Amino acid sequence: MKELMLGNKAFARGLYEAGCCFVSSYPGTPSTEITEEAVRYDDIYCEWAPNEKVAMEAAFGASLAGRRVFCGMKHVGLNVAADPLYTMSYTGVNGGFIIGVADDPGMHSSQNEQDSRHHAIASKVPLLEPSDSAESLEFVKLAYTLSEEYDTPVIIKMCTRVAHSQSVVETSERVLPEKKPYTKDIPKYVMMPGNAIRRHPFVEERTRKLREWAETAPVNRIEKAEGSKMGIITSSTCYQYVKEVFGDSISVLKLGMLNPLPEKLIKDFAASVERLVVVEELDPIIEDHCRALGLQVEGKALFPMEGEFSQNLIRKALKQELPEGKAVDAQIPMRPPVMCAGCPHRGLFYTLNKNKCTVLGDIGCYTLGAVAPLSAIDMTLCMGASLSAIHGFNIAGEGENEHKTVAVIGDSTFMHSGMTGLANIAYNQSNSTVIILDNSITGMTGHQQNPTTGYNIKGDPAGKIDLEALCRAMGFERVVVVDPYDLAECDRVLKEELAADAPSVIISRRPCALLKYVKHKAPLTVNKDKCIGCKSCMRIGCPAVSIRDGKAHVDNTLCVGCGVCSQLCPVGAFEGGAEG
Repeated sequence: MKELMLGNKAFARGLYEAGCCFVSSYPGTPSTEITEEAVRYDDIYCEWAPNEKVAMEAAFGASLAGRRVFCGMKHVGLNVAADPLYTMSYTGVNGGFIIGVADDPGMHSSQNEQDSRHHAIASKVPLLEPSDSAESLEFVKLAYTLSEEYDTPVIIKMCTRVAHSQSVVETSERVLPEKKPYTKDIPKYVMMPGNAIRRHPFVEERTRKLREWAETAPVNRIEKAEGSKMGIITSSTCYQYVKEVFGDSISVLKLGMLNPLPEKLIKDFAASVERLVVVEELDPIIEDHCRALGLQVEGKALFPMEGEFSQNLIRKALKQELPEGKAVDAQIPMRPPVMCAGCPHRGLFYTLNKNKCTVLGDIGCYTLGAVAPLSAIDMTLCMGASLSAIHGFNIAGEGENEHKTVAVIGDSTFMHSGMTGLANIAYNQSNSTVIILDNSITGMTGHQQNPTTGYNIKGDPAGKIDLEALCRAMGFERVVVVDPYDLAECDRVLKEELAADAPSVIISRRPCALLKYVKHKAPLTVNKDKCIGCKSCMRIGCPAVSIRDGKAHVDNTLCVGCGVCSQLCPVGAFEGGAEG
């Protein structure tokens, strides 16, 4: 049966058809939908783990038990999971093991633009890279075969365009392989130095065998064009762009396995053309490999090291004629990034800005607190860094920063990697104020559950971590909960905790305004006779509030009646907000 599918959905279908039984992931755009689609198959156990390291370790345990497994994450998540990955390369696997990692060229939803192929090379783990939805499905099946035949985890690298673009796939029935028995094998699985030193030669031999396989692997193919003087080596979405620009007029070596890369295949292809060009996004992995083989090749001298590629980018770089286009006369209004109307974080960030706090931020939709007019975040690095950083910032500040600096972190990010930073504050006793922004969901990646929500990936009741009890158990005597819609209370508590000479935690708790179960109040209206046009309401940056003809205006299609704007109005011009 043929069906139009997103790359991520096709990937999940491949997991189902290949007999995957266990999935543990952490949500991260653009990888999230793989796990969200996999959970639709009742034959696959699926879960959200607290972070990527836990997900990979849980999947390793399931592989050890003899089942085919998968763990998914985005590129920065692989950094978190690198610890088990690099040693798992030595131990090998029992049941087939696939790691799905989605890169984000162009940084549509990421804090950096790293290339995950480096992790595969450094850990000496094979990496496959599909270029469309059909390959996303088929490469999953191939990856399980390679994993079990060569005793290795296999990385499948997606990217935004493959993950979130649709193409036709052909589906088939699920084939469940027989469960592999677990056999105790201390030299293979117990990575103490004496055993690990004996496993390293196995890894090197495995890489040699995989490189031999790559020479004739069907995923690495030459598409020969008679009379073509230029040959292009490419992969992933760049292959699609090259084909759209040139069609069948030039020779192309399309690589599906990016680690290890073949040698003879590339040399033979290079010998068949006069000009060799590599088209690859981000880092020059293929290009550097070609140079190491002694080949004359063009790559990053023509193409950028950063950003997503496109058909026209390739046309310009290779001096091809640009197609005629049509101009769009309509002026599309700018849509700057902004927190949603009624976002519970807005009131808290307004309070931080009002008090001129130094705010060490973290990863999540609340990073938008850095955007004007709130401009209330000074630093964002990686998951959990806000809590570790405030400790160092306050210690190094020798008392200068303690009473004006806070760290903010979301509930999901806190469970991901914030607890260890909080433990460091409690253990080493810096006078630090931490604010946990508890919106009862993992908001930025599309409302996934986490260990603080009380529900699992399917929405069924699950274990629920009590944040207040957890913080107290970690050594914090000062733990207070505030409603971020109450500006006066937020201001009072913030001042009180900053003034205290002790570590403290403020939990800002209100569910995300976009959650389906959240019942909103009726939209507010503005009494034009009362409004004096002072623009005090604009200081919160709510997209539902604007100024028209010198007076405040509320868009009733956006307003959720939270009332934060009305608390800023000096003349009480905002009215309504009764229960809807």
